[in-house]
Amino acid sequence: MFVVTTIDPGTGTRAGCLVGFATQTSIDPFRFLVCLSRVNHTYRTAEAATHLAVHVLDESQQELAALFGSQTGDEIDKFTRCAWRPGPEGVPLLTDAPRHLVGRILSRTDLGDHTGCLLAPIDVTGTSKATPLTFRTLPDLSPGH
Repeated sequence: MFVVTTIDPGTGTRAGCLVGFATQTSIDPFRFLVCLSRVNHTYRTAEAATHLAVHVLDESQQELAALFGSQTGDEIDKFTRCAWRPGPEGVPLLTDAPRHLVGRILSRTDLGDHTGCLLAPIDVTGTSKATPLTFRTLPDLSPGH
């Protein structure tokens, strides 16, 4: 499971959501694909965005996963409820996430009810000491969209 964050460079609107569909697609050049649900508030913000951040959470960070997975940016500002800082291109970075990747959006692909965003990483940071949060270790969440 991953938390994706972004910012609309025109309005400064921040958004973020929990995603389960993400993968590395190429070694050279390094490429990463993240898929956003089209009913999600973050998707609507990402339509105008040029960059996304993809965060890996530790298995102990279920509360942070619940914030980004079961709340909607249509109703609350998730970033007032967690620690974050501006990263490259202004993309919000979750300071408690043990790993993150910031990537420039190269293309968007229709994948049914999701849109795939192909990223060219510009910043990859992290520690190997984290045990990643997975779908199996995630609490039962109702999607926030």
